[in-house]
Amino acid sequence: MYFVTATDTDSGKTLISAALLSKATGNKCGFKPIASGCESTEDGLRNSDAMMLMTQSNMDLPYQSVNPICFAPAIAPHIAARQVNHTLTAQGVLDTMYHPAMQSADFALIEGAGGWRLPLGNGEYLSETVKLLQAKLQNTKPQIELVNHMNYPSDWPSRIDVILVVGMKLGCLNHALLTQEALLSDGLTIAGWVANQVDPHMAFIDDNLDSLKQIMTGPFLGYVPYLAKPTAINAARYLQMPS
Repeated sequence: MYFVTATDTDSGKTLISAALLSKATGNKCGFKPIASGCESTEDGLRNSDAMMLMTQSNMDLPYQSVNPICFAPAIAPHIAARQVNHTLTAQGVLDTMYHPAMQSADFALIEGAGGWRLPLGNGEYLSETVKLLQAKLQNTKPQIELVNHMNYPSDWPSRIDVILVVGMKLGCLNHALLTQEALLSDGLTIAGWVANQVDPHMAFIDDNLDSLKQIMTGPFLGYVPYLAKPTAINAARYLQMPS
C-alpha cells in the first residue's frame, strides 16, 4: 500500500498516481481522501483528480469511498472546511477514508493533498493521518498462524510506504530534501521518488536531476518530462513500479 505526496501543490501527484495505477496489475484501487476544487453535479460534488484515479482503478468502488471529503472552493482544505463548519482531524480523516479494499487489493494507492505537512487545522496535519494508518495496519495484521485458516493473503500489508513526487521547478531541490527529512523523521519508508517536470522552461534540468539523485535516499522511479498531453498512459512510459 502506498501514499503519494509531493513537494508542493501542483507537482503532479494525480498524474503520477494515475500512471502508477495504469501500470499495476491485478486488483487495483486509488483513493483521494481530501479534495478541494470540486464541481457540483447531480450526484454531488466531484473532483477531477479523484475521477482520474477511478478511471485507472478496476475495483468499482463508489465515488464516496474514493473521495469521502470534498469541498467546492479550490483553496486549502482546512480553510474550505471552516467555511462549511466542517472540522478536520487526523483521526477523523482516517475514519472517513479507510476502506477494506486498501488491504485486499493487489495494488492500493492513496493520493494526498498539497504537500506532506498539509494543515488540517487546530495544529493537526494530514501526515498524522498517514502515521495513524501505519499503526492501524500494524495492529490489524493477522497472526502468521491464522493466515491460512482465515483466507488472508500471505502478503497482507503491514505498513504504508510513501512515494514522493518532486515537482521539477526552481526551488525543488530544497523542497525535496526538506520533505524527505520530514518523511524519515516521521518514521515512514520512502518507496521511491519521481521527478515530474512541471515548468517547461526549467533551466539546467539535467543538472538538477543529477543533484536530486545525489541527495535523495529512496529509489528513483523515473523522470517524467513536461508533457503536452499529460495522460496517465503517457506518463507511465517513463516510470517503473516501486518494489
